[in-house]
Amino acid sequence: MTHQKHHPDDRSDNVEKLQDMVQNTIENIEESEEQSEAEQEQIREKNERRNESIEAMRNEIHDEAEARKNGYHQ
Repeated sequence: MTHQKHHPDDRSDNVEKLQDMVQNTIENIEESEEQSEAEQEQIREKNERRNESIEAMRNEIHDEAEARKNGYHQ
């Protein structure tokens, strides 16, 4: 039986990664608004899901920042 080494959970840059994800998602929303009328309903639905994702990522940013502030170590 082989044993795999456990890689520690490196959360040191999670806040920055999540902030980049939020920014990229916002840019996707802005770009999608430039599409034709025929695509607008699909885009609106997709943007609703994107906005939900942004809210979830912002909550996670807050949690990760708090964990960092409190000296989280795995």
